[in-house]
Amino acid sequence: MDDAVYMRLAMDQAHNAWALGEVPVGAVLVKDGQVVATGFNQSIGTHDPTAHAEIMALRAGAALLGNYRLPGCELFVTLEPCAMCAGAMMHARLARVVYGASDPKTGCCGSVTDLFAQQQLNHHTGLVGGVLADACSKLLKDFFAERRLAQKPAATGVASD
Repeated sequence: MDDAVYMRLAMDQAHNAWALGEVPVGAVLVKDGQVVATGFNQSIGTHDPTAHAEIMALRAGAALLGNYRLPGCELFVTLEPCAMCAGAMMHARLARVVYGASDPKTGCCGSVTDLFAQQQLNHHTGLVGGVLADACSKLLKDFFAERRLAQKPAATGVASD
């Protein structure tokens, strides 16, 4: 399968997050062409700042494979990973990370910084960005637009003084 197929699966996971009121980010962990684990943002509902989509997929995959190292695995995520997630990906020894939309505020794959380009680190994970970027970005924009609309006070039709 090509990267876009796995990214669409990650987008499905992002919709799970949206349904729970979480920022819609989804992730899919793949090994040898097979989906091993999935994850979506759950930080708000679990009261856990580490419950990002990527971390959830890594945890599930490590438990299923019985190893905290995930060599040969690829992670597909709808949004450019933050520093915490990028660090976890490198510690897991992923072969490759593929992301959709760039994150100009917290992205650590080139937008703010590029942790994957640090030659001093002892593991180097392959990186591909921009897969279905427009669709992944639209998902986030639509979510936040919906939230802003929900937060607007309803017009009462009563004139104020």
